[in-house]
Amino acid sequence: RSVGSTHTAFSTETFLDELAAAAGKDPYQVRRALLAKSPRHKTVLEMAATEADWTAPLVSARVGDRRGRGIAVHESFNTVVAQVAEVTVKRDGSYRVDRVMCAVDCGLAVNPDVVRAQMESGIVYGLTAAMHGAITLKDGVVEQSNFHDYMPLRMSEMPRIGVYIARSSEKPTGVGEPATPVIAPAVANALFAATGRPIRSLPIRIQA
Repeated sequence: RSVGSTHTAFSTETFLDELAAAAGKDPYQVRRALLAKSPRHKTVLEMAATEADWTAPLVSARVGDRRGRGIAVHESFNTVVAQVAEVTVKRDGSYRVDRVMCAVDCGLAVNPDVVRAQMESGIVYGLTAAMHGAITLKDGVVEQSNFHDYMPLRMSEMPRIGVYIARSSEKPTGVGEPATPVIAPAVANALFAATGRPIRSLPIRIQA
C-alpha cells in the first residue's frame, strides 16, 4: 500500500527533521517555508499542525516518560497528506503512538466518510509496517509465514486519529494509499523529538 512512496517519504521527511534540528529550527516552520509556493502541501501541513496544537507542550503521565510530536507531509497519487503524530517513550525503551492528526487534500471529496475511512485504515497499515514489519531470514528462507509471526497492529496499540479534509473544487484524486507513507516518518520524527536520537531504519526500534 503506497508502493515506492513509503520508503521515499520516510527518507526525505526524517532527513528534513535532522536538518531542522541541526539548524536549530522548528521542523514545522521549516516545511512551511519550503512549501511557500506549493499551496496544497502548505494547506494540509497547516491544517494538521493546527488540529494537533503544534506549539502546545506535551505532558508526561508518568515520571520518566518522554513525550514527542512529529510532523510529515507527502504527495502520492495526486493527493497530499500531512500528519502529526504524538508519542510516549517509556523508560524501558518501549513506545506508544498516542494520537495522529491527519489532513488531506484529495480534490473534491465526493464521499467524506469514505475519505476518512481510507485515511484511518492507511494510517493503521502504515503503523503496522513501521512498528512490526520486520522480515527476517534463516538459512536463506523467510521466517515469517502468516499473521501469527508477522504481527499486524493490535487494537490496544491504536492511537486516536483525527482526519481533516481540505475544501477543494478540483477533480477527485486517490485516497486508498496516500495516508500510508506519511505515518512512519511522522512517528519517527516524534520519537526523535522525544529522545534526541534520529530514526533511520524501519521497523522502528529504540533503545532505553
